[in-house]
Parts: sequence; structure tokens; C-alpha cells
Amino acid sequence: MKVIKTERPLAYDLISVIAIVYIMYVLKPLIVPLIIASILSVMVFPIVRFLETKLRFNRIISALSVLLILSIISLIFFSFLFYQIKDFAEKSDMYAGKLGELYQKILTYVEHNFGMNKKLLANSNEFKIENILKNNFSKIGTLISESSSLIGDVFLIPIYIFFFLLYRKFFITFIHKAFTRKNNVHLNIILSKIYDVQKNYLVGLVTVMGIVGVLNSIGLLILGIDNAIFFGFLGAILLLIPYIGIIIGSLLPALVALATKDSYWYSIGVIGVFGFVQILEGNFITPKITGSKVSINSFIAVVALVAFSMLWGTTGMILALPVTASLKIIFDHSVNLKPYGFLIGEPLDEHLKSAAMVRLKKWKMIRMKKRFKLSS
Repeated sequence: MKVIKTERPLAYDLISVIAIVYIMYVLKPLIVPLIIASILSVMVFPIVRFLETKLRFNRIISALSVLLILSIISLIFFSFLFYQIKDFAEKSDMYAGKLGELYQKILTYVEHNFGMNKKLLANSNEFKIENILKNNFSKIGTLISESSSLIGDVFLIPIYIFFFLLYRKFFITFIHKAFTRKNNVHLNIILSKIYDVQKNYLVGLVTVMGIVGVLNSIGLLILGIDNAIFFGFLGAILLLIPYIGIIIGSLLPALVALATKDSYWYSIGVIGVFGFVQILEGNFITPKITGSKVSINSFIAVVALVAFSMLWGTTGMILALPVTASLKIIFDHSVNLKPYGFLIGEPLDEHLKSAAMVRLKKWKMIRMKKRFKLSS
């Protein structure tokens, strides 16, 4: 009797997804540092390869040298960031006072022109703008440190990077042993594509952040905004959070402009500078520099941001796109998961055309064929 093969039950796939998501949520303190370390290992691997092939360093010395370089760069960056935050926090009382005065002027304007009682709009000291700002300006440094989980992972991530670089061939051999049914060439292609995507994404992202930081800073310096370089590069760093980061990055300098300038047009100018730079970044800078071999459509990018933020918080939003890009490669090379890889990718032109446009195109093709037959 011939046995008819049936497709895998949907319930099985749903249970597998739920189990994977639950494991990723519970094991966040373990998984997130490993993913960050693996991505950073990909970024610094060209340096390691240069040290090993050109300078003849052994693998241990090469890995340690790269970690030393990363540590120096991180120390310089966080020292600059700490100094700027400290300077910003020292001025927070002045900013809060001036914004409080502006807030009272707005309430008075609303009361005179719309007949609303100012006491109803702000009848409690807890809702005064001064108290809100004073209570939150001091928390900026804490928010930045907690959002990236640096306190717990600052020692673990370098250790993971070291072993990823040291045992890289050992881990690749493990993958081949774990997937014995797969052709070695097929596995090497998948690993190579994942490496290329991560490298292109990281190198391109760092380059784009540098360009955007310079452009933001120039615009803020022209407007005469305090701490222009800090705010300019803070907005660039927040590009790690796609779509949302640029909005968050423009709010602080816009508030500072309101507090320090005589006209609200400076605040509008700050938002205009960040918006203009964002348009340049999205349409010209990033497409020219990143050159990623795997593209993710905007809908899936937004869904990934929301899903990973629910799963891992702010760190999840930062990791959403590189992880999704890697998943697309795996899906594209799996028979059962290929439709999901198609869903993640960019739609073709034919998928974006309306039914009327498709019929018009077919009608034009028919007319061209008739004209060709008549002419022949």
C-alpha cells in the first residue's frame, strides 16, 4: 500500500515558534550578549585576518590585540559621552527654569484666546514642566547605560568575542557536524552570506553614523545650539534604532533650543535639520554605502522592531534588523521556510502594481504583438 506524505501540521509549527520565543525571552541575559559578541566579532574579523596573514601574529595575540583596540575606542567614546552628559546635566536647572517660563506663557495664551482656566490645565505642582524636567534630566546617563545592558555585559561580551575569534574554525566544524544531512558546500554558502550581510551592515552603519553625526553637528552649530557636537552624534548613534531613533535624537536639542533661544524658530530649525539629514540618509547615504546583499521590506522591518522590542527591550530594537537579515538567509536556503524568506524580502515591481495597471500592461503587449504581425 502506497503511503501518501502529508505536510507538517500547522500546530507543530506554532508550538515550535512559541517554544523558541519563550526560550529567547527567558534566556535573554545569555542570548543577547552572545548575539552582540558574534556581530562585533564579524566586524573586527578583517583586522584579525590582517594581523594573522600580514603581520604573522598567532591567533591568541591577534584576538587580544583587537580587544585592546576595541577597549581603547570604547573608553574614548564613553569618556566623551560621560563628559557631555555631565555638562548637560549641570545646565538642566537652567533649561528647566526657562522651559517652565515658556510653559506658563503657553498656558496664559491658551487662557486668553480660548477661554480655558489656566488652573484647570495645571492645577498640581506634580505636573509642572520644571519638576518633570528636573526629575528626568538626571536620569539620561542611567537610561543610556541600562538600555544597552552595559553594566552586566561589559565583561562578558569581550570574553565572548575573544573565544569567537579564537575558536572560529572549531565552531564552523560543529555546525557541519550538527547538520550532517546538508551538503558542506551548501552550509558554507549560507555561512558566507550571513557573514557578508553582517559585515556590510556593520561597516555601512558605522560609516553612515559618522556622516550623519557630522551633518547633524554642522547644522546645529550653524543654528548656535549648545552642545551641538554631542547632540549631533547622539542623533547619529540613535540610528541604531531605525525609524524611531532620529525622532528621539531631535527632541533634546529642540528642547534646548526652546530654552536658550529667543525664538521658537530655532527649535523648528533643529527638527528641520534632523529631518533633512534623515532624508539624505535614507535615500542617498545608506543605499550608496551599505550595499547589503539582503534587503528587508519596510513592513517586516517595523514588525521586527516591535517584536524584538517586546522581547528584549531597547537592545532588541538595535538587534532587530541584523538578526532578521540573518534569518532571511537561513529561510531562503531552507525548502520548508523559503516562503517566509520571500515575505521578509523586498517585493518586486509586479507586486506593487494595481490590477488596472497589470491589465493595461497586458493590453499594450497585445497591441504591440498585433502591430508586429501586421508589419511583418
